[in-house]
Amino acid sequence: MLMRKVPGFVPASPWGLRLPQKFLFLLFLSGLVTLCFGALFLLPHSSRLKRLFLAPRTQQPGLEVVAEITGHAPAHEQEPPPNPAPAVPAPGEDAPSSRASPRRTKGGLRRTRPTGPREEATAARGNSIPASRPGDEGVSFRFDFNAFRSRLRHPVLGMRADESQEPQSRVRAQREKVKEMMQFAWQSYKRYAMGKNELRPLTKDGYEGNMFGGLSGATVIDSLDTLYLMELKEEFQEAKAWVEENFHLNVSGEASLFEVNIRYIGGLLSAFYLTGEEVFRIKAIRLGEKLLPAFNTPTGIPKGVVSFKSGSWGWATAGSSSILAEFGSLHLEFLHLTELSGNQVFAEKVRNIRKVLRKIEKPFGLYPNFLSPVSGNWVQHHVSVGGLGDSFYEYLIKSWLMSGKTDMEAKNMYYEALEAIETYLLNVSPGGLTYIAEWRGGILDHKMGHLACFSGGMIALGAEDAKEEKRAHYRELAAQITKTCHESYARSDTKLGPEAFWFNSGREAVATQLSESYYILRPEVVESYMYLWRQTHNPIYREWGWEVVLALEKYCRTEAGFSGIQDVYSSTPSHDNKQQSFFLAETLKIWDCFQRDWEQRPHLGQTPSRCVRQATSFPL
Repeated sequence: MLMRKVPGFVPASPWGLRLPQKFLFLLFLSGLVTLCFGALFLLPHSSRLKRLFLAPRTQQPGLEVVAEITGHAPAHEQEPPPNPAPAVPAPGEDAPSSRASPRRTKGGLRRTRPTGPREEATAARGNSIPASRPGDEGVSFRFDFNAFRSRLRHPVLGMRADESQEPQSRVRAQREKVKEMMQFAWQSYKRYAMGKNELRPLTKDGYEGNMFGGLSGATVIDSLDTLYLMELKEEFQEAKAWVEENFHLNVSGEASLFEVNIRYIGGLLSAFYLTGEEVFRIKAIRLGEKLLPAFNTPTGIPKGVVSFKSGSWGWATAGSSSILAEFGSLHLEFLHLTELSGNQVFAEKVRNIRKVLRKIEKPFGLYPNFLSPVSGNWVQHHVSVGGLGDSFYEYLIKSWLMSGKTDMEAKNMYYEALEAIETYLLNVSPGGLTYIAEWRGGILDHKMGHLACFSGGMIALGAEDAKEEKRAHYRELAAQITKTCHESYARSDTKLGPEAFWFNSGREAVATQLSESYYILRPEVVESYMYLWRQTHNPIYREWGWEVVLALEKYCRTEAGFSGIQDVYSSTPSHDNKQQSFFLAETLKIWDCFQRDWEQRPHLGQTPSRCVRQATSFPL
């Protein structure tokens, strides 16, 4: 050895090293080994060497999907951003291959791996969420279909226990009655208006309207998940076939961003998550792309109307406003569009809305209903938890739930807004009825709209995650608001509630003019009944719900469908000749959900199944 030849060097051992020198040599050698071995763990995430040594990470089932999309990774890890998926075909183009088979060539949408034998078999038939491709290991978006199904309060088709074994009961009879109402509403629509947006039952024809930009079949798509949940298999297949064969996106009109999102994209996403059918996912993504030009404003706050022809945003004047309930009710659907397409643009658009709202000064912590998409300033200080504002607040609490309770921004915004509402808008009438008034620059309008009646259910839903000392208070507040909304029904001749009701001049919970006395088959009051029933199991909420069913049958059912009525204070009301799509999508579905005493399961807010979606929003 070299060291033996150094002059004056006397070996202290057969190896030629003294003890201190051996220590230094071993220290150097161990450092070298550590450095080389540790380098394996510093290689890129996709390194094959790393995967040889590290076991796969596990996550709470189903939590990885939306928690990562919201920008808040689960507490136990922080994931890198996903690789964007290749673009889908251009908006409005229906690729023939997408109908024939979900299989795609290079450049198609990213697939998601089936999670069990049942899903693998379904994928082989071309009807499930597609499988991952080799090389997709770096993509963090995954939808666990089995985990989703395990959290459904209603078993999916084919997994439900034999109803012939269920005991005969009043509740079962009521559920069957609501199912019959849904069948009647659907069959009437199919017979007289199939493919049109909505049915006109008195004239027995269809109605297209002007807020969908030329899109058709709003009732078909809005009804998909209700038909599925009620196990109306034949009717669901009819609706699915229409979507596959007749729902075309090559339209050129001007559409309401909000209405298209909640009725069409919400309906398609719900159907996809319940069934795994590729046609619903593909259509939802392409339609979502057609809405993106609405966000091309100086602030990124979308305009209310988008032109499908020019791709521009409507109402292009500096004085026009965007409505809080409209641009604030996109978050849930757009995050899922990103999850299902891999295209980050959808999530970026709605995150920017949050950013603008967090930055702007809010009067007393309240959110006014009108915002300029040009300047980013409030246009007027009108605050309402009813029309124009309602679903913005609903989407905050449901974004928190949908994220697996990781979206702290949504949670904080919700409870801060609720505190301001309680401080400045909440009132108790001389007769003891609790209501949420409207605020106009510091002056209160002592009225409450039918749309605001969703708030009882919303507050009940959010009570669980409030500060411990506030939970009982919020549950009681939810019950009191729901009781007030029930009074607006009970004090009418038809036992159906008006569009708005006032608390003044000695009159409480009643409309004061004919223009506010109509009822258009809205679901918000029944929605709150359902939430309160789920939380308390107080039978009064089921009784109140059944009263609504009887009133619908008596006053809204016609020879060819259901119709809204023009005056709830008349025992012989005139019909408005319109069967709203949300009557099938929400009102009837909520009541069906109402009658199913499913056990509570965690993280139910993670998908847009819309069991509790309201007319001007989306949900759960």
